[in-house]
Amino acid sequence: MTFAGMNYLAILIAAAAGFAFGAVYYMSLSRQWLAAVGKTKEDIAGKRSPTPFIISIVALVVMAWILAGGIGHLGPGQVTLKNGVISALLMWVGFVATTVAVNNAFGGRKPMLSVIDGIHWLGVLVIQGAIIGAMGI
Repeated sequence: MTFAGMNYLAILIAAAAGFAFGAVYYMSLSRQWLAAVGKTKEDIAGKRSPTPFIISIVALVVMAWILAGGIGHLGPGQVTLKNGVISALLMWVGFVATTVAVNNAFGGRKPMLSVIDGIHWLGVLVIQGAIIGAMGI
């Protein structure tokens, strides 16, 4: 499903896979994440809204789309699973890890929150890069 030089099927699959990874990741680390943000299950139990999930899905589609554009700029014949993963790692180091660290530092958050969130986004980007690299752009 290529349109205007992009494989939108790969982008949508990458976004869905990133969302699924995040669900499993944060469910398995919910206790540690709650401790890192300084909340309890009771604190967040009454605040269930679909808004964060909608924002997350839209953000993951945008992330996969931009990642596909970055991978595509490697040039003809260079869109591979390996190069997708390498591109994702570089984007994570350069943009995501740095942003998470700065935002949490200025927010006075516990360093463990940066570790938990940073690893989450690393997983998301590597999964997305692998899918986009394997399926092509």
